[in-house]
Amino acid sequence: MPEGHSVRRLTRQFGDVFTGERLSVSSPQGRFSGGAALLDGHTLVAAEAHGKHLFLHFDNALVLHVHLGLYGAWSFGGDRTFTGSSSIGAPRRVGEQESPAGSDADASYAGPPAPVGAVRVRLASGHGWADLRGATTCEAITAAEAEAVLARLGPDPLRNLRGDAGRFARNLRTRKSPAAALLMDQKIIAGVGNVYRAEVLFRRRLDPWMPGTDVTEPDARNLWRDVVNVMTDGVADGRIITTPPRYWAVNGTTAAKAVRAGQDVPAKGGSFPRGEDAHYVYKRQGLPCRVCRTLVLIAELAGRNLYWCPFCQQPQE
Repeated sequence: MPEGHSVRRLTRQFGDVFTGERLSVSSPQGRFSGGAALLDGHTLVAAEAHGKHLFLHFDNALVLHVHLGLYGAWSFGGDRTFTGSSSIGAPRRVGEQESPAGSDADASYAGPPAPVGAVRVRLASGHGWADLRGATTCEAITAAEAEAVLARLGPDPLRNLRGDAGRFARNLRTRKSPAAALLMDQKIIAGVGNVYRAEVLFRRRLDPWMPGTDVTEPDARNLWRDVVNVMTDGVADGRIITTPPRYWAVNGTTAAKAVRAGQDVPAKGGSFPRGEDAHYVYKRQGLPCRVCRTLVLIAELAGRNLYWCPFCQQPQE
């Protein structure tokens, strides 16, 4: 499921290519025909994200509310002015790939192509289009209904409003469920998914099985700050990177070893790590912990795989 940084990047894209445009809205698949009819011909005035939820606000006071879920994905295309467009969706389907279309777009663009597959909703302007497939939620709602959705969600680290750290700490510390389960609860904190929860718990050396009630106030606030930092990086990078460059492979070895060998190592801004180098514990079960060399463990928690280091994250006595 795309995590909060991907939805925030989607919001920016919609803002870049559609805000202020009168849109043609249709449902080629047919499942959203009624909602599409309510939005068709209206102007997009704002794009908003909160956690994993996307809200597209139109000038008739209606909102297109989308939650991609496990299999949802947006694809974009258009002419050379349609910059910033890409395909972003669930990792199981497209790997959260982003494929810029602006540089390769056809200068003779004459409108969107025929829909391919089960396109739930298509948005089209004079310069480009966006197709949605496979989303868990796709609905046209009122502004009041959108506010009701927001009211059910926890604080969003990518908003990081005044008081959010304290609100998160209270949400976490008043529940007895394991901290790892609570971080995936969107009523506790909005936008954190399976990758971020495993990585930030490791980065803070917190036992994932510890009840929320056992997390100290300082630990909860530090956890919030770390989520803010790594998710903000995710928006900038377009992917989840939670390790520092010293763990990235350079010419078959880690950056730390490369430095000792006198090799040049590019800064983070100039090079991304390979997929297996980007994380501390996520999907590294059976491999040595990058810090202590203890084997990383895996277990199922609340229907999702949890990854952790039993030494670095051992329970506190």
